[in-house]
Amino acid sequence: MSRAVKRSLLAVGALLLLGGGTWYAANREHVSAFQGVLSAYTAKEYCSCRFVMGFSEAYCQGYAKQYIPHSGLTEDTPGRRVTARGLGQSSTAVWVSAREGCRLLPAAGQQ
Repeated sequence: MSRAVKRSLLAVGALLLLGGGTWYAANREHVSAFQGVLSAYTAKEYCSCRFVMGFSEAYCQGYAKQYIPHSGLTEDTPGRRVTARGLGQSSTAVWVSAREGCRLLPAAGQQ
C-alpha cells in the first residue's frame, strides 16, 4: 500500500472519530436515555402479552423479542409483574386491570 493511501485512510479514520465524538457530545442525553428503552419496552410488551392478551410464556418471549437482546426477564405470575433487564437497566411492568392493562413502574429515584 502506498504512503498516500495510508495517509488518506488515517485522515478518514480521524475525521470519523472526530465526527462521532462531536455527535455523541451533542446527543449524550438522548444516547443515555436509550439504555432504558430496551428494558422498558420488553417489560411492557411482555406484560401486556401475558396478562392482558393471555398468551403463553413461549409466545410472549418471541413477541417481546428485539434486535438487541435483553439480558434477563423475570415473571411473577401470581403478582402479574414482569421485570426485564437490558443494557445495564432494569424496568418493571405490572398488570393494573383488564381495562387499563399493564403499566411501567417508575424507576427508583424517579416520580
